[in-house]
Amino acid sequence: ICLENPFSGYLYLMDIQSASSVVLQALTQATSQDTAVLKPAEEQLRQWETQPGFYSVLLSIFNNHLLDVNVRWLAVLYFKNGIDRYWRRVAPHALSEEEKSSLRAGLITNFNEPVNQIATQIAVLIAKVARLDCPRQWPELIPILLESVKVQDSLQQHRALLTFYHVTKTLASKRLATDRRLFQDLASSIYSFACSLWNHHTDTFLQQIYAGDQQAALSSLERTLLSLKVLRKLTVHGFIEPHNNMEVMGFLNAVFERLKQFLECCRQVGPGSLCREKLEKTIILFTKVLLDFLEYHPWPFIPLIQRSLEFAVSYVFTEAGEGVVFERFIVQCMNLIKMIVKNDAYKPAKNIEDSKPESLEAHKIKTAFFTHQTLTEIGRRLVSKYFLLTEEELTMWEEDPESFAVEETGGDSWKYSLRPCTEVLFLDIFHNYSQTLTPVLLEMVQNLQGPSNVEDPVQMLMKDAVYNAVGLAAYELFDNVDFDQWFKNQLLGELQVSHNRYKLIRRRVIWLIGQWISVKFKPELRPLLYEVILSLMQDPDLVV
Repeated sequence: ICLENPFSGYLYLMDIQSASSVVLQALTQATSQDTAVLKPAEEQLRQWETQPGFYSVLLSIFNNHLLDVNVRWLAVLYFKNGIDRYWRRVAPHALSEEEKSSLRAGLITNFNEPVNQIATQIAVLIAKVARLDCPRQWPELIPILLESVKVQDSLQQHRALLTFYHVTKTLASKRLATDRRLFQDLASSIYSFACSLWNHHTDTFLQQIYAGDQQAALSSLERTLLSLKVLRKLTVHGFIEPHNNMEVMGFLNAVFERLKQFLECCRQVGPGSLCREKLEKTIILFTKVLLDFLEYHPWPFIPLIQRSLEFAVSYVFTEAGEGVVFERFIVQCMNLIKMIVKNDAYKPAKNIEDSKPESLEAHKIKTAFFTHQTLTEIGRRLVSKYFLLTEEELTMWEEDPESFAVEETGGDSWKYSLRPCTEVLFLDIFHNYSQTLTPVLLEMVQNLQGPSNVEDPVQMLMKDAVYNAVGLAAYELFDNVDFDQWFKNQLLGELQVSHNRYKLIRRRVIWLIGQWISVKFKPELRPLLYEVILSLMQDPDLVV
Protein backbone atom coordinates (compact mmCIF):
# COMPACT_ATOMS: atom_id res chain seq x y z
CA ILE A 1 0.00 0.00 0.00
CA CYS A 2 1.43 3.39 -0.98
CA LEU A 3 0.35 6.32 1.19
CA GLU A 4 1.90 9.76 0.99
CA ASN A 5 2.27 11.94 4.08
CA PRO A 6 1.38 15.44 2.81
CA PHE A 7 3.37 17.10 5.57
CA SER A 8 6.72 15.38 4.96
CA GLY A 9 6.28 14.67 1.26
CA TYR A 10 7.66 11.13 1.63
CA LEU A 11 6.02 8.05 0.21
CA TYR A 12 5.78 5.05 2.53
CA LEU A 13 5.29 1.46 1.48
CA MET A 14 3.09 -0.21 4.08
CA ASP A 15 1.34 -3.51 4.60
CA ILE A 16 -2.45 -3.43 4.76
CA GLN A 17 -2.54 -3.54 8.56
CA SER A 18 -0.19 -0.60 8.99
CA ALA A 19 -1.94 1.41 6.29
CA SER A 20 -5.31 0.70 7.92
CA SER A 21 -3.99 2.04 11.22
CA VAL A 22 -2.83 5.29 9.60
CA VAL A 23 -6.05 5.81 7.58
CA LEU A 24 -8.19 4.89 10.59
CA GLN A 25 -6.46 7.57 12.64
CA ALA A 26 -7.08 10.16 9.92
CA LEU A 27 -10.75 9.17 9.59
CA THR A 28 -11.19 9.36 13.35
CA GLN A 29 -9.72 12.84 13.39
CA ALA A 30 -11.95 13.81 10.44
CA THR A 31 -15.02 13.07 12.56
CA SER A 32 -13.86 15.52 15.23
CA GLN A 33 -15.84 18.66 16.06
CA ASP A 34 -12.56 20.54 16.56
CA THR A 35 -11.61 22.25 13.29
CA ALA A 36 -7.96 22.30 14.31
CA VAL A 37 -8.04 18.49 14.25
CA LEU A 38 -10.63 18.13 11.47
CA LYS A 39 -9.05 20.26 8.71
CA PRO A 40 -5.57 18.62 8.62
CA ALA A 41 -7.21 15.17 8.66
CA GLU A 42 -9.48 16.06 5.72
CA GLU A 43 -6.49 17.40 3.77
CA GLN A 44 -4.53 14.22 4.44
CA LEU A 45 -7.44 12.04 3.28
CA ARG A 46 -7.80 14.19 0.17
CA GLN A 47 -4.12 13.62 -0.65
CA TRP A 48 -4.57 9.86 -0.27
CA GLU A 49 -7.56 9.67 -2.63
CA THR A 50 -5.31 9.02 -5.63
CA GLN A 51 -2.89 6.64 -3.89
CA PRO A 52 -2.93 2.94 -4.83
CA GLY A 53 -4.48 0.79 -2.14
CA PHE A 54 -6.37 3.62 -0.41
CA TYR A 55 -9.80 2.22 -1.31
CA SER A 56 -8.81 -1.27 -0.25
CA VAL A 57 -8.01 0.18 3.16
CA LEU A 58 -11.36 2.02 3.25
CA LEU A 59 -13.14 -1.23 2.39
CA SER A 60 -11.43 -3.05 5.27
CA ILE A 61 -12.37 -0.21 7.65
CA PHE A 62 -16.08 0.06 6.86
CA ASN A 63 -16.40 -3.73 6.85
CA ASN A 64 -15.03 -3.86 10.41
CA HIS A 65 -18.18 -3.71 12.54
CA LEU A 66 -16.18 -3.24 15.76
CA LEU A 67 -15.06 0.26 14.77
CA ASP A 68 -16.89 3.51 15.58
CA VAL A 69 -20.01 3.97 13.45
CA ASN A 70 -19.12 7.56 12.49
CA VAL A 71 -15.68 6.49 11.29
CA ARG A 72 -17.14 3.62 9.23
CA TRP A 73 -19.77 5.97 7.78
CA LEU A 74 -17.04 8.40 6.68
CA ALA A 75 -15.04 5.56 5.12
CA VAL A 76 -18.07 4.57 3.03
CA LEU A 77 -18.56 8.16 1.87
CA TYR A 78 -14.90 8.51 0.81
CA PHE A 79 -15.16 5.21 -1.05
CA LYS A 80 -18.38 6.29 -2.78
CA ASN A 81 -16.88 9.62 -3.84
CA GLY A 82 -13.81 7.78 -5.15
CA ILE A 83 -15.99 5.68 -7.47
CA ASP A 84 -17.32 8.86 -9.10
CA ARG A 85 -13.81 10.32 -9.54
CA TYR A 86 -11.41 7.48 -10.17
CA TRP A 87 -13.24 4.29 -11.18
CA ARG A 88 -13.51 4.99 -14.92
CA ARG A 89 -10.50 3.87 -16.96
CA VAL A 90 -10.10 7.28 -18.57
CA ALA A 91 -10.21 9.22 -15.29
CA PRO A 92 -7.03 10.95 -14.08
CA HIS A 93 -5.40 8.80 -11.37
CA ALA A 94 -7.77 5.95 -12.29
CA LEU A 95 -7.71 2.86 -10.09
CA SER A 96 -5.86 -0.12 -11.51
CA GLU A 97 -7.85 -3.01 -12.93
CA GLU A 98 -6.22 -5.29 -10.37
CA GLU A 99 -7.38 -3.16 -7.43
CA LYS A 100 -10.88 -2.73 -8.89
CA SER A 101 -11.20 -6.49 -9.27
CA SER A 102 -10.19 -6.96 -5.63
CA LEU A 103 -12.62 -4.26 -4.48
CA ARG A 104 -15.55 -5.76 -6.43
CA ALA A 105 -14.92 -9.11 -4.79
CA GLY A 106 -14.67 -7.54 -1.34
CA LEU A 107 -17.90 -5.59 -1.71
CA ILE A 108 -20.01 -8.73 -2.15
CA THR A 109 -18.20 -11.13 0.17
CA ASN A 110 -20.97 -10.87 2.74
CA PHE A 111 -24.15 -8.90 3.34
CA ASN A 112 -24.20 -8.51 7.09
CA GLU A 113 -23.90 -4.78 7.79
CA PRO A 114 -25.73 -4.22 11.12
CA VAL A 115 -26.28 -0.43 10.77
CA ASN A 116 -29.16 0.50 8.46
CA GLN A 117 -27.74 3.82 7.26
CA ILE A 118 -24.35 2.31 6.44
CA ALA A 119 -26.01 -0.67 4.75
CA THR A 120 -27.91 1.71 2.48
CA GLN A 121 -24.74 3.62 1.56
CA ILE A 122 -22.89 0.37 0.81
CA ALA A 123 -25.79 -0.74 -1.40
CA VAL A 124 -25.64 2.59 -3.24
CA LEU A 125 -21.89 2.39 -3.82
CA ILE A 126 -22.20 -1.21 -5.09
CA ALA A 127 -24.85 0.09 -7.50
CA LYS A 128 -22.45 2.86 -8.63
CA VAL A 129 -19.81 0.25 -9.46
CA ALA A 130 -22.45 -1.90 -11.17
CA ARG A 131 -23.44 1.04 -13.37
CA LEU A 132 -19.88 1.14 -14.75
CA ASP A 133 -18.90 -2.55 -14.67
CA CYS A 134 -21.98 -4.78 -14.74
CA PRO A 135 -22.32 -7.16 -16.49
CA ARG A 136 -19.11 -7.09 -18.55
CA GLN A 137 -16.46 -6.67 -15.84
CA TRP A 138 -18.70 -7.90 -13.00
CA PRO A 139 -20.76 -10.83 -14.34
CA GLU A 140 -20.90 -12.52 -10.93
CA LEU A 141 -22.75 -9.64 -9.20
CA ILE A 142 -26.34 -10.54 -10.13
CA PRO A 143 -25.97 -14.32 -9.57
CA ILE A 144 -24.45 -13.68 -6.12
CA LEU A 145 -27.29 -11.27 -5.24
CA LEU A 146 -29.92 -13.77 -6.39
CA GLU A 147 -28.38 -16.46 -4.22
CA SER A 148 -27.97 -14.14 -1.24
CA VAL A 149 -31.64 -13.08 -1.14
CA LYS A 150 -32.56 -16.76 -0.64
CA VAL A 151 -30.57 -17.29 2.57
CA GLN A 152 -32.38 -17.92 5.84
CA ASP A 153 -30.42 -15.38 7.88
CA SER A 154 -32.77 -12.40 8.23
CA LEU A 155 -30.09 -9.68 8.22
CA GLN A 156 -28.16 -11.07 5.25
CA GLN A 157 -31.36 -11.58 3.28
CA HIS A 158 -32.47 -8.00 3.87
CA ARG A 159 -29.07 -6.47 3.02
CA ALA A 160 -28.82 -8.53 -0.18
CA LEU A 161 -32.34 -7.49 -1.17
CA LEU A 162 -31.51 -3.85 -0.44
CA THR A 163 -28.44 -4.10 -2.68
CA PHE A 164 -30.44 -5.96 -5.36
CA TYR A 165 -32.91 -3.07 -5.45
CA HIS A 166 -30.28 -0.33 -5.72
CA VAL A 167 -28.41 -2.23 -8.45
CA THR A 168 -31.64 -2.77 -10.41
CA LYS A 169 -32.65 0.87 -9.99
CA THR A 170 -29.27 2.08 -11.25
CA LEU A 171 -29.11 -0.25 -14.24
CA ALA A 172 -32.69 0.68 -15.20
CA SER A 173 -31.72 4.36 -15.33
CA LYS A 174 -29.13 3.90 -18.08
CA ARG A 175 -30.35 5.29 -21.40
CA LEU A 176 -27.88 4.27 -24.11
CA ALA A 177 -29.37 1.72 -26.51
CA THR A 178 -26.78 -0.95 -25.70
CA ASP A 179 -27.31 -0.47 -21.96
CA ARG A 180 -31.08 -0.71 -22.36
CA ARG A 181 -30.72 -3.96 -24.30
CA LEU A 182 -28.50 -5.34 -21.54
CA PHE A 183 -31.09 -4.39 -18.93
CA GLN A 184 -33.84 -5.99 -21.00
CA ASP A 185 -31.81 -9.20 -21.17
CA LEU A 186 -31.35 -9.05 -17.41
CA ALA A 187 -35.07 -8.44 -16.84
CA SER A 188 -36.05 -11.41 -18.99
CA SER A 189 -33.67 -13.71 -17.12
CA ILE A 190 -34.62 -12.73 -13.56
CA TYR A 191 -38.27 -11.60 -13.84
CA SER A 192 -39.77 -14.93 -12.87
CA PHE A 193 -37.51 -15.14 -9.82
CA ALA A 194 -38.33 -11.55 -8.82
CA CYS A 195 -42.07 -12.30 -9.00
CA SER A 196 -41.67 -15.42 -6.86
CA LEU A 197 -39.62 -13.49 -4.32
CA TRP A 198 -42.24 -10.73 -4.10
CA ASN A 199 -45.11 -13.19 -3.77
CA HIS A 200 -43.28 -15.10 -1.04
CA HIS A 201 -42.61 -12.03 1.10
CA THR A 202 -46.10 -10.65 0.47
CA ASP A 203 -47.81 -13.88 1.52
CA THR A 204 -45.60 -14.10 4.60
CA PHE A 205 -46.51 -10.54 5.59
CA LEU A 206 -50.24 -11.12 5.17
CA GLN A 207 -50.13 -14.29 7.26
CA GLN A 208 -48.25 -12.51 10.04
CA ILE A 209 -50.45 -9.42 10.09
CA TYR A 210 -53.65 -11.43 10.30
CA ALA A 211 -52.08 -13.53 13.05
CA GLY A 212 -51.50 -10.30 14.99
CA ASP A 213 -47.70 -10.54 14.95
CA GLN A 214 -46.92 -6.95 13.95
CA GLN A 215 -43.20 -7.15 14.77
CA ALA A 216 -42.60 -10.08 12.43
CA ALA A 217 -44.99 -8.53 9.89
CA LEU A 218 -42.95 -5.31 9.85
CA SER A 219 -39.81 -7.25 8.94
CA SER A 220 -41.61 -9.11 6.13
CA LEU A 221 -43.21 -5.89 4.92
CA GLU A 222 -39.77 -4.31 4.49
CA ARG A 223 -38.79 -7.23 2.23
CA THR A 224 -42.10 -6.97 0.37
CA LEU A 225 -41.40 -3.29 -0.25
CA LEU A 226 -37.87 -3.89 -1.54
CA SER A 227 -38.88 -6.78 -3.82
CA LEU A 228 -41.77 -4.67 -5.17
CA LYS A 229 -39.32 -1.83 -5.91
CA VAL A 230 -37.22 -4.28 -7.93
CA LEU A 231 -40.28 -5.48 -9.85
CA ARG A 232 -41.36 -1.92 -10.57
CA LYS A 233 -38.07 -1.18 -12.34
CA LEU A 234 -38.03 -4.49 -14.20
CA THR A 235 -41.66 -4.14 -15.31
CA VAL A 236 -41.47 -0.54 -16.48
CA HIS A 237 -38.00 -0.50 -18.07
CA GLY A 238 -37.18 -4.14 -18.80
CA PHE A 239 -39.47 -4.99 -21.74
CA ILE A 240 -40.04 -3.52 -25.20
CA GLU A 241 -43.43 -5.25 -25.59
CA PRO A 242 -44.53 -5.99 -22.03
CA HIS A 243 -48.12 -6.81 -23.10
CA ASN A 244 -46.75 -9.89 -24.89
CA ASN A 245 -45.17 -11.22 -21.70
CA MET A 246 -47.64 -13.26 -19.65
CA GLU A 247 -45.65 -12.88 -16.43
CA VAL A 248 -45.54 -9.09 -16.70
CA MET A 249 -49.27 -8.80 -17.35
CA GLY A 250 -49.93 -11.38 -14.65
CA PHE A 251 -47.99 -9.29 -12.14
CA LEU A 252 -49.81 -6.10 -13.13
CA ASN A 253 -53.18 -7.77 -12.72
CA ALA A 254 -52.05 -9.17 -9.37
CA VAL A 255 -51.28 -5.61 -8.23
CA PHE A 256 -55.02 -4.87 -7.96
CA GLU A 257 -55.69 -7.89 -5.76
CA ARG A 258 -52.68 -7.17 -3.57
CA LEU A 259 -53.77 -3.54 -3.25
CA LYS A 260 -57.17 -4.63 -1.94
CA GLN A 261 -55.51 -6.98 0.56
CA PHE A 262 -53.13 -4.29 1.79
CA LEU A 263 -55.90 -1.71 2.09
CA GLU A 264 -57.88 -4.16 4.23
CA CYS A 265 -54.76 -4.53 6.40
CA CYS A 266 -55.19 -0.85 7.26
CA ARG A 267 -58.18 -1.94 9.35
CA GLN A 268 -55.89 -4.32 11.27
CA VAL A 269 -53.06 -1.82 11.86
CA GLY A 270 -53.84 1.30 13.85
CA PRO A 271 -52.76 4.73 12.60
CA GLY A 272 -49.50 6.18 13.86
CA SER A 273 -47.58 2.90 14.18
CA LEU A 274 -44.39 2.16 12.28
CA CYS A 275 -46.10 -0.82 10.61
CA ARG A 276 -48.96 1.42 9.41
CA GLU A 277 -46.47 3.94 8.02
CA LYS A 278 -44.64 1.21 6.08
CA LEU A 279 -47.96 -0.30 4.99
CA GLU A 280 -49.12 2.99 3.49
CA LYS A 281 -45.73 3.40 1.79
CA THR A 282 -46.14 -0.02 0.15
CA ILE A 283 -49.70 0.80 -0.98
CA ILE A 284 -48.41 3.98 -2.63
CA LEU A 285 -45.68 1.96 -4.34
CA PHE A 286 -48.34 -0.35 -5.83
CA THR A 287 -50.04 2.69 -7.37
CA LYS A 288 -46.69 3.97 -8.66
CA VAL A 289 -46.23 0.69 -10.54
CA LEU A 290 -49.51 1.30 -12.38
CA LEU A 291 -48.85 5.01 -12.98
CA ASP A 292 -45.32 4.38 -14.30
CA PHE A 293 -46.47 1.58 -16.58
CA LEU A 294 -49.26 3.80 -17.93
CA GLU A 295 -46.78 6.63 -18.55
CA TYR A 296 -44.14 4.54 -20.34
CA HIS A 297 -46.43 1.98 -22.02
CA PRO A 298 -49.85 3.56 -22.73
CA TRP A 299 -50.89 1.00 -25.36
CA PRO A 300 -49.79 -2.11 -23.41
CA PHE A 301 -51.77 -0.58 -20.52
CA ILE A 302 -55.04 -0.74 -22.50
CA PRO A 303 -56.05 -4.18 -21.10
CA LEU A 304 -55.72 -2.62 -17.62
CA ILE A 305 -57.84 0.50 -18.27
CA GLN A 306 -61.17 -1.03 -17.23
CA ARG A 307 -59.79 -2.55 -14.05
CA SER A 308 -57.85 0.61 -13.13
CA LEU A 309 -60.92 2.83 -13.49
CA GLU A 310 -63.15 0.41 -11.56
CA PHE A 311 -60.60 0.17 -8.76
CA ALA A 312 -59.83 3.90 -8.46
CA VAL A 313 -63.43 5.11 -8.77
CA SER A 314 -64.65 2.48 -6.32
CA TYR A 315 -62.22 3.50 -3.56
CA VAL A 316 -62.39 7.26 -4.12
CA PHE A 317 -66.02 7.86 -5.09
CA THR A 318 -68.01 5.14 -3.31
CA GLU A 319 -68.34 3.75 0.21
CA ALA A 320 -65.79 1.00 -0.58
CA GLY A 321 -62.97 3.23 0.57
CA GLU A 322 -64.52 4.26 3.88
CA GLY A 323 -62.14 3.59 6.76
CA VAL A 324 -59.21 2.37 4.67
CA VAL A 325 -58.16 5.11 2.25
CA PHE A 326 -55.74 7.90 3.16
CA GLU A 327 -54.91 11.19 1.45
CA ARG A 328 -51.84 10.16 -0.54
CA PHE A 329 -53.64 7.06 -1.83
CA ILE A 330 -56.62 9.18 -2.93
CA VAL A 331 -54.22 11.49 -4.77
CA GLN A 332 -52.63 8.53 -6.57
CA CYS A 333 -56.03 7.14 -7.60
CA MET A 334 -57.10 10.53 -8.91
CA ASN A 335 -53.86 10.80 -10.88
CA LEU A 336 -54.55 7.37 -12.39
CA ILE A 337 -58.05 8.42 -13.49
CA LYS A 338 -56.74 11.73 -14.83
CA MET A 339 -53.94 10.11 -16.85
CA ILE A 340 -56.40 7.70 -18.46
CA VAL A 341 -58.99 10.40 -19.21
CA LYS A 342 -56.62 12.83 -20.87
CA ASN A 343 -54.12 10.41 -22.46
CA ASP A 344 -53.71 11.37 -26.12
CA ALA A 345 -52.97 7.74 -27.04
CA TYR A 346 -56.52 6.87 -25.97
CA LYS A 347 -58.25 9.48 -28.15
CA PRO A 348 -59.33 8.73 -31.72
CA ALA A 349 -58.18 11.08 -34.48
CA LYS A 350 -60.59 13.71 -35.77
CA ASN A 351 -60.94 11.57 -38.86
CA ILE A 352 -61.86 8.16 -37.45
CA GLU A 353 -60.29 6.38 -40.44
CA ASP A 354 -56.91 7.80 -39.38
CA SER A 355 -57.17 6.40 -35.85
CA LYS A 356 -54.98 3.56 -34.67
CA PRO A 357 -56.90 0.41 -33.62
CA GLU A 358 -55.39 0.70 -30.11
CA SER A 359 -56.73 4.23 -29.71
CA LEU A 360 -60.20 3.16 -30.79
CA GLU A 361 -60.12 0.21 -28.37
CA ALA A 362 -59.08 2.45 -25.46
CA HIS A 363 -61.71 5.04 -26.35
CA LYS A 364 -64.35 2.31 -26.48
CA ILE A 365 -63.40 1.09 -22.99
CA LYS A 366 -63.49 4.62 -21.56
CA THR A 367 -66.84 5.40 -23.17
CA ALA A 368 -68.37 2.21 -21.80
CA PHE A 369 -67.08 2.95 -18.30
CA PHE A 370 -67.97 6.63 -18.03
CA THR A 371 -71.72 6.27 -18.19
CA HIS A 372 -74.07 9.14 -17.35
CA GLN A 373 -74.65 7.70 -13.89
CA THR A 374 -70.92 7.20 -13.17
CA LEU A 375 -69.99 10.69 -14.37
CA THR A 376 -72.81 12.25 -12.36
CA GLU A 377 -71.67 10.49 -9.18
CA ILE A 378 -68.01 11.44 -9.76
CA GLY A 379 -68.93 15.07 -10.45
CA ARG A 380 -71.14 15.39 -7.38
CA ARG A 381 -68.62 13.76 -5.07
CA LEU A 382 -65.69 15.76 -6.35
CA VAL A 383 -67.51 18.99 -5.53
CA SER A 384 -69.51 18.01 -2.45
CA LYS A 385 -66.77 15.97 -0.76
CA TYR A 386 -63.29 16.80 -2.03
CA PHE A 387 -63.81 20.51 -2.74
CA LEU A 388 -64.98 21.23 0.81
CA LEU A 389 -62.53 23.15 2.95
CA THR A 390 -61.24 20.94 5.76
CA GLU A 391 -61.08 21.74 9.47
CA GLU A 392 -57.31 21.95 9.11
CA GLU A 393 -57.62 24.52 6.31
CA LEU A 394 -60.16 26.60 8.22
CA THR A 395 -57.89 26.58 11.27
CA MET A 396 -54.97 27.71 9.12
CA TRP A 397 -57.14 30.53 7.75
CA GLU A 398 -57.79 31.76 11.29
CA GLU A 399 -54.31 31.25 12.70
CA ASP A 400 -52.02 31.84 9.72
CA PRO A 401 -53.96 33.60 6.94
CA GLU A 402 -50.86 34.37 4.89
CA SER A 403 -49.88 30.68 4.65
CA PHE A 404 -53.49 29.79 3.82
CA ALA A 405 -53.52 32.31 0.97
CA VAL A 406 -50.22 30.97 -0.42
CA GLU A 407 -51.49 27.37 -0.39
CA GLU A 408 -54.73 28.41 -2.08
CA THR A 409 -52.80 30.01 -4.94
CA GLY A 410 -50.98 26.84 -5.82
CA GLY A 411 -48.18 26.41 -3.35
CA ASP A 412 -48.28 22.62 -3.78
CA SER A 413 -47.86 20.41 -6.81
CA TRP A 414 -51.08 18.90 -8.16
CA LYS A 415 -49.44 15.48 -8.26
CA TYR A 416 -48.92 15.22 -4.52
CA SER A 417 -51.45 17.43 -2.73
CA LEU A 418 -55.12 16.53 -2.52
CA ARG A 419 -56.76 19.90 -3.23
CA PRO A 420 -54.88 20.83 -6.42
CA CYS A 421 -55.07 17.21 -7.57
CA THR A 422 -58.86 17.22 -7.07
CA GLU A 423 -59.25 20.45 -9.01
CA VAL A 424 -57.11 19.23 -11.92
CA LEU A 425 -59.11 15.98 -12.11
CA PHE A 426 -62.37 17.96 -12.05
CA LEU A 427 -61.18 20.18 -14.92
CA ASP A 428 -60.04 17.23 -17.05
CA ILE A 429 -63.23 15.27 -16.55
CA PHE A 430 -65.40 18.34 -17.06
CA HIS A 431 -63.54 19.22 -20.27
CA ASN A 432 -63.95 15.71 -21.70
CA TYR A 433 -67.53 15.12 -20.51
CA SER A 434 -69.00 18.62 -20.28
CA GLN A 435 -72.33 17.67 -21.87
CA THR A 436 -73.04 15.28 -19.00
CA LEU A 437 -71.53 17.31 -16.16
CA THR A 438 -72.78 20.80 -17.02
CA PRO A 439 -76.42 20.09 -15.98
CA VAL A 440 -75.14 18.43 -12.78
CA LEU A 441 -73.13 21.50 -11.76
CA LEU A 442 -75.89 23.96 -12.73
CA GLU A 443 -78.35 22.03 -10.59
CA MET A 444 -75.98 22.32 -7.63
CA VAL A 445 -75.77 26.08 -8.22
CA GLN A 446 -79.56 26.38 -8.42
CA ASN A 447 -79.97 24.57 -5.11
CA LEU A 448 -77.81 27.21 -3.40
CA GLN A 449 -79.45 30.37 -4.71
CA GLY A 450 -80.01 33.17 -2.21
CA PRO A 451 -77.88 34.20 0.77
CA SER A 452 -76.54 31.37 2.94
CA ASN A 453 -77.40 31.04 6.60
CA VAL A 454 -74.32 32.07 8.62
CA GLU A 455 -75.48 29.69 11.35
CA ASP A 456 -75.27 26.75 8.94
CA PRO A 457 -71.55 26.03 8.32
CA VAL A 458 -72.33 22.98 6.14
CA GLN A 459 -74.32 25.11 3.70
CA MET A 460 -71.57 27.75 3.67
CA LEU A 461 -68.87 25.19 2.89
CA MET A 462 -71.00 23.63 0.16
CA LYS A 463 -71.59 27.00 -1.52
CA ASP A 464 -67.85 27.69 -1.38
CA ALA A 465 -67.19 24.34 -3.06
CA VAL A 466 -69.84 24.81 -5.79
CA TYR A 467 -68.66 28.34 -6.57
CA ASN A 468 -65.12 26.98 -6.79
CA ALA A 469 -66.26 24.44 -9.39
CA VAL A 470 -68.09 27.12 -11.42
CA GLY A 471 -64.96 29.28 -11.39
CA LEU A 472 -62.68 26.45 -12.50
CA ALA A 473 -65.05 25.46 -15.32
CA ALA A 474 -65.68 29.05 -16.50
CA TYR A 475 -64.60 28.45 -20.10
CA GLU A 476 -66.63 25.24 -20.35
CA LEU A 477 -69.75 26.97 -18.98
CA PHE A 478 -69.56 30.00 -21.29
CA ASP A 479 -72.76 29.14 -23.19
CA ASN A 480 -74.68 27.88 -20.18
CA VAL A 481 -74.32 30.61 -17.55
CA ASP A 482 -75.58 34.20 -17.84
CA PHE A 483 -72.86 35.50 -15.59
CA ASP A 484 -73.91 39.15 -15.86
CA GLN A 485 -77.37 38.38 -14.50
CA TRP A 486 -75.93 36.12 -11.83
CA PHE A 487 -73.54 38.86 -10.76
CA LYS A 488 -76.29 41.49 -10.48
CA ASN A 489 -78.97 39.29 -8.91
CA GLN A 490 -76.91 37.07 -6.58
CA LEU A 491 -73.17 37.57 -6.33
CA LEU A 492 -73.17 41.32 -5.79
CA GLY A 493 -75.47 40.94 -2.78
CA GLU A 494 -73.27 38.22 -1.30
CA LEU A 495 -70.22 40.49 -1.49
CA GLN A 496 -72.08 43.04 0.61
CA VAL A 497 -72.89 40.67 3.49
CA SER A 498 -70.50 41.89 6.19
CA HIS A 499 -71.00 39.18 8.82
CA ASN A 500 -67.64 37.75 9.91
CA ARG A 501 -68.66 34.15 9.16
CA TYR A 502 -69.67 35.19 5.63
CA LYS A 503 -66.01 35.91 4.81
CA LEU A 504 -65.87 32.38 3.41
CA ILE A 505 -68.37 33.35 0.69
CA ARG A 506 -67.00 36.87 0.15
CA ARG A 507 -63.57 35.45 -0.53
CA ARG A 508 -64.91 32.80 -2.92
CA VAL A 509 -67.22 35.18 -4.81
CA ILE A 510 -64.51 37.75 -5.53
CA TRP A 511 -62.26 34.90 -6.70
CA LEU A 512 -65.11 33.55 -8.85
CA ILE A 513 -65.57 36.93 -10.53
CA GLY A 514 -61.83 37.00 -11.20
CA GLN A 515 -62.17 33.66 -13.02
CA TRP A 516 -65.10 34.87 -15.16
CA ILE A 517 -64.09 38.47 -15.90
CA SER A 518 -61.99 37.51 -18.92
CA VAL A 519 -64.57 34.94 -20.04
CA LYS A 520 -67.92 36.70 -19.92
CA PHE A 521 -68.47 40.03 -18.12
CA LYS A 522 -70.02 43.18 -19.65
CA PRO A 523 -67.80 46.28 -19.58
CA GLU A 524 -70.65 48.44 -18.26
CA LEU A 525 -70.77 46.32 -15.09
CA ARG A 526 -67.13 46.96 -14.25
CA PRO A 527 -67.59 50.31 -12.44
CA LEU A 528 -70.01 48.57 -10.09
CA LEU A 529 -67.48 45.80 -9.56
CA TYR A 530 -64.69 48.32 -8.88
CA GLU A 531 -66.78 49.93 -6.14
CA VAL A 532 -67.27 46.56 -4.48
CA ILE A 533 -63.55 45.75 -4.77
CA LEU A 534 -62.63 49.05 -3.13
CA SER A 535 -64.97 48.33 -0.24
CA LEU A 536 -63.55 44.79 0.09
CA MET A 537 -60.07 46.27 0.37
CA GLN A 538 -61.22 47.46 3.78
CA ASP A 539 -62.37 43.95 4.75
CA PRO A 540 -61.03 43.04 8.19
CA ASP A 541 -60.12 39.55 6.99
CA LEU A 542 -56.63 39.37 5.46
CA VAL A 543 -57.47 36.45 3.15
CA VAL A 544 -60.46 38.30 1.62
